[in-house]
Amino acid sequence: MTIRIAIFGAGAIGCWVGGRLATGGTEVTLIGRARVLDELVGGLRTTDIDGGEAMVEVGALSPVRTATEPEAAVGADLVLVTVKSAQTADAGEALARVLPDGAAVVSLQNGVRNADALRATLPGRRVLAAMVPFNVVRRGPGAYHRATSGPLRIDDDPAAAPLLEACRAAALPIEPRRDMAAVQWAKLVLNLNNAINALSGLPLAEELARRPFRRCLAAAQREALGLLARAQLPVAELTKIRPHWMPALLVLPDFVMKLLRKRVFAIDPEARSSMWDDLEAGRPTEIDQLQGEIVALARRIGGAAPINGALLELVRAAEAGGRRDFSGEELAAALGLP
Repeated sequence: MTIRIAIFGAGAIGCWVGGRLATGGTEVTLIGRARVLDELVGGLRTTDIDGGEAMVEVGALSPVRTATEPEAAVGADLVLVTVKSAQTADAGEALARVLPDGAAVVSLQNGVRNADALRATLPGRRVLAAMVPFNVVRRGPGAYHRATSGPLRIDDDPAAAPLLEACRAAALPIEPRRDMAAVQWAKLVLNLNNAINALSGLPLAEELARRPFRRCLAAAQREALGLLARAQLPVAELTKIRPHWMPALLVLPDFVMKLLRKRVFAIDPEARSSMWDDLEAGRPTEIDQLQGEIVALARRIGGAAPINGALLELVRAAEAGGRRDFSGEELAAALGLP
């Protein structure tokens, strides 16, 4: 029996995941903006950091179909939501008008609150949390490249079965987890680099190769991990390095980090953070769902988050046309680091 999956809010992540699932025989419907979907008329090409490459046809009689309206999600075995965090409530309301009771919906987004936001707007449906660890780069019209590595994670729930089967058929690694809240916090801690990368103006690999930028990331992560520990919120291990070891390792000399990075995770030279992409396109960023979440946590428990608070304000200034070309030393000074 063919699996049918709809992807609501198909951008870079949605198109790459959809194209990859289609290679395993899944019927995929990409629902999104016409400006994105119109580029797929010649097909959808997905490439991978490990050298994999695939091309699937797009059209009414093809493995991948496109639509701009939420009604196209009706009849899917599962709906993946891949919109930006600020659009989650609107996405849930749109899907609530068309999805029947019992429909399975998966939040495949950054942040720690999106699954709950969807549950609030989709009563009677089964909403699962999931996590994408990798970065996707648009290489051209209809061409999307996975530029970092790692398996998908999803709530260990019977409703996840269609996605698990579709991923297995497409040889796309996915891991059911019973601790998705801890997984999401761990991803958020890693994603604190999104702001630093966006403010550097550099590709991820080049930014992370420079110790002054890593000092900024180490300070942001140390602050976040301290607040999470005070709030008794667990943080999962997503890499070979335990989260609480990461800040100390980040400040090691550049040559040590170069060796370590090769062993722990791969980064394509093209990769940049999604926040850099948003600033480049003039879109609102997800800074409120990343650094903003740490600042909000500090307020709730009576703590302080000066490092993440400063990054929050710098990105907001960048959204308004401010600087996006800090050197590592300049950014460290702006954060008040010695």
